[in-house]
Amino acid sequence: MRRTLSISVGIAMLALVAGCGDSDDDKTLSSVEPTTSTSSTDPTTAPTSAPTSAPTPTVPPKPAGPLTQAQYQGVLLELDKRLDSEIGALGRVKTEDSLDTALDNLTQALNAESLKLGSIKPPARAIPANRVLQLRLRNAATAMSNGDTSDIGCGGLAYVSQALQRQLTATLNPAVVQLRTIGLIVGRTLPDLGPEPTDNRPSNGDVIVRTGNGGSGALRVKNGSSSDVAVSIVPTGKAPGKPHIMMYVQAKKTATVRRIGGGYQLYIKSGKDWNPKRRQFSSDCSFKKFDQPFGKNQGWEVQLQASVLGNASSSEVDPY
Repeated sequence: MRRTLSISVGIAMLALVAGCGDSDDDKTLSSVEPTTSTSSTDPTTAPTSAPTSAPTPTVPPKPAGPLTQAQYQGVLLELDKRLDSEIGALGRVKTEDSLDTALDNLTQALNAESLKLGSIKPPARAIPANRVLQLRLRNAATAMSNGDTSDIGCGGLAYVSQALQRQLTATLNPAVVQLRTIGLIVGRTLPDLGPEPTDNRPSNGDVIVRTGNGGSGALRVKNGSSSDVAVSIVPTGKAPGKPHIMMYVQAKKTATVRRIGGGYQLYIKSGKDWNPKRRQFSSDCSFKKFDQPFGKNQGWEVQLQASVLGNASSSEVDPY
């Protein structure tokens, strides 16, 4: 006899905002001390003070230029060189801390380059494109500062790093294209990771993992949620990363797996962008398990959807 359980499985999203604080410019104040001179020729004459001169106000330098086409091209090449190391660091991150550091450094570098472009006077024909580049650098700095790293637990550091690199290139690309139309080159150090990864979404009901001995147990999964799920049937006492069976169920579809051997715990992970090598979703992922165990050689149906009539509880678990 099949027993039915219904449960609400949602997607948990975490936002990690890497903030970047403002820093005040240091201001240096200079003063001129008055000098006093005395005369020794007449002892009756009191010392007299020389008039004190007021400090000369500092005049900010005027923007250089107008630059020639060649000079402005040199400015763009130097911009690329200065950004190169910070962009490279983003592509080499190995830990979450190094990712945070790379994003902070890149944010500061992008803002600095935007300010530098405002202090020059480009050739007349390059003025509109220079303004676009300034704006795009500032927008890219904001995007890196607010870079979403919540998917580290899903797709891993490499996935998140590549997503951020693609975002950087996409943000700056309109300025790169506009400058190239007038014969100027910039953006040679921007990441070129190629197209987005192809969709590796398994078919509904695909059994991704099957190990161990089979039995007479059966499980029917009705996925009423809006996200695909990977259902892991894990032998009692085993870690969720070592399932007896893992089955893929697409959103709004139903699938059944049979020949389940022994008692088990049921784990559900949901999300987007399935990675077949990691056997895990790369983004928007959620990890849960049914709190109750499932007995040997039993038939069950579970319904994954929001329901006030649900008769089974679940708990969030660490990524697996």
